[in-house]
Amino acid sequence: MSSNINLIDSFQEFKEFKNIDRPTVITVLEEVFRSMIRKRFGTDENVDVIVNPDNGDLEMWRTRVVMEDGFSEDDDLEIELAEAHQFDPDLEVGDDYIEQITLESFGRRAILAARQTLVSKVLELEKDEVFKKYKDREGELVIGEVYQIWKKEILVLDEDGNELILPKTEQIPADYFKKGDSIRAVVYKVDMMNSNPKIIISRTAPEFLQRLFELEVPEIFDGLITIKKIVREPGERAKVAVESYDDRIDPVGACVGMKGSRIHGIVRELRNENIDVINFTTNHSLYITRALSPARISSIKIDEDDKTAAVYLKPDQVSLAIGRGGHNIKLAGKLTGYEIDVYRENDEVEEDVDIEEFSDEIDGWIIDELKRVGLDSAKSVLSLSLEELIRRTDLEEDTIQEIVRILQSEFE
Repeated sequence: MSSNINLIDSFQEFKEFKNIDRPTVITVLEEVFRSMIRKRFGTDENVDVIVNPDNGDLEMWRTRVVMEDGFSEDDDLEIELAEAHQFDPDLEVGDDYIEQITLESFGRRAILAARQTLVSKVLELEKDEVFKKYKDREGELVIGEVYQIWKKEILVLDEDGNELILPKTEQIPADYFKKGDSIRAVVYKVDMMNSNPKIIISRTAPEFLQRLFELEVPEIFDGLITIKKIVREPGERAKVAVESYDDRIDPVGACVGMKGSRIHGIVRELRNENIDVINFTTNHSLYITRALSPARISSIKIDEDDKTAAVYLKPDQVSLAIGRGGHNIKLAGKLTGYEIDVYRENDEVEEDVDIEEFSDEIDGWIIDELKRVGLDSAKSVLSLSLEELIRRTDLEEDTIQEIVRILQSEFE
């Protein structure tokens, strides 16, 4: 074995550590060999460890002061003249005796132990580097390949082979992947668990939708249009408030694209999630009106202190304002920061009865469920079909039929 040690050849494991640069590896190597020197000689203060960062060559040189015979007090730092003359007859008392330390002089067991220590230290460094890399990328878009699918999560590998976890809770309900599929998501959370980096990615976070818009809409990426807020019911509906810093640019039109060209790709990625792009404004009344799109609002009353808004609509607009499963009104509330209540505005004055008036015949929790989806009067319930009532509420068909019977009897 050559005394001039090429570490890259000797320790093939280093080729696997893709996340660590060579200078860092060389530093670790030097530390490990200095540890070996301290164990063997008691000190490394008189040893120079020279590492070539280009090719991994290592040389170790030990320096001892030549002393008169019988006057050496520390053999690790000093050498007697007679012993020094065995190697160099020209040496005199007070000179430095410099010798090269070869790897084989440490013995096979020490070399194997050093190899194990090196691998362990570099693995720790690699884990730290992966953690730092992804901690700085929280909220950014990543692309990986599905490696393994479990019941509660999917294991994804990035281009460097790092493991990313996509939990079931961070998947869009309609998501379906198989091994080998390419997958896009955002880095949601990065933690260290038992000295291993745990990288959680998400497809349901609002940031995922924002990154997709940045990819599809150059004006957003360039900063001409800013996304003020995003709210989502993953796989169902999303609302995106946008604002332009250039009066010549229509932010909504730019995000949607010609004939929907820009937004179609985003909708496909989100498994046909309906996306409403609205123009942000500081006019709260107008903002709420836009947030309830596609419904057309007749009038609105806002209580700034309680952050509530009473919205009045024509009967045929109520279902649009509430949306399927109540998603539209719920997202509008989250987007604007107001609690929104929907009321019918009748074209003609006609008799109606508040749903609360039936509390002696209808259970309170059922009344609360009806009011939750905007059905606060008898006629508002009767104006909808049985199928529509079942779809909007969490009530059983038999329960709804009984409610309809009770309400109809009021007007007979």
